[in-house]
Amino acid sequence: MPPPPDNDVRLTRILKRVRRIELITRGLVKETLGGQYHSRFKGQGIEFDDFREYQPGDDVRFIDWNVTARMNNPFVRKYVEERELTLMLLVDVSGSSDYGSEDDSKRELGAELAAVFGFSACANQDKVGLILFSDQVESFVPARKGLGHTLRIVRDILNATPRSRKSNLQPALDIALQRISHRALIIVVSDFLLPDLEWEHTLRAVTAKHDVTAVQIADPGELELPEAGRVCLQDPETGAQVILNTSNPAVRRLYEQRIEEHQQALSQVFRRCGADLVRAQTGDNYVPALKAYFRSRKRK
Repeated sequence: MPPPPDNDVRLTRILKRVRRIELITRGLVKETLGGQYHSRFKGQGIEFDDFREYQPGDDVRFIDWNVTARMNNPFVRKYVEERELTLMLLVDVSGSSDYGSEDDSKRELGAELAAVFGFSACANQDKVGLILFSDQVESFVPARKGLGHTLRIVRDILNATPRSRKSNLQPALDIALQRISHRALIIVVSDFLLPDLEWEHTLRAVTAKHDVTAVQIADPGELELPEAGRVCLQDPETGAQVILNTSNPAVRRLYEQRIEEHQQALSQVFRRCGADLVRAQTGDNYVPALKAYFRSRKRK
């Protein structure tokens, strides 16, 4: 029997990867992060509806002490809040996302992190949508509810074949402003190896309207040059090549300095715009970073 076509092999591999991500992230959401997602992102409405008895886990700020005194039992004010939240995932699928010096590429780790937020939203009966971007919007998937829809989003991230290999956050932020009408939680998943930071002004407009978190995916092979003598490095997005002597201490120091400057510049941009920043690295356990992120939101 002849071997299956390459497309069939690729699809089989992607479906197996989706299934693996589902098993990993749904268990993680159920056991560890799902409740934190709910408590950090489920907003209260402003319209009073009724009173109901206090239940463990309710916010004590909503206890109505007059009703509690009359009924000899704690009662809380119930608001017409249970309004659903929309989670919109903006995921970078440019050329640099396919790099990986560990078992997983940055795209695969990004899909897994997107799945953590997606399954958390799914368990919370929230809608999930997707914007895939390079230096243009590659795909827009409107927000919907349901496990099947969330799995489709994970599959789309892994299966995307972008029209461009370059990267620019501006078009994705523009469409987020134009197409997401109600306040939403926006998670931007990218390595943020972008040619410039000229999108800061638009990010500020997005954070004024929505709750924005940036999830930066890095790979250890990009953060530190190996001592391998003279090597040819190629930009996966532009194809530009440069020859470096990686054994030269001055070259290594300069490279590390540029990486540090880039990281500091990104941190400052997100801080100025009021967006949260989570950093994850291929080959590492990202759960502590997510837990720290939820703790920081609680402090805020």
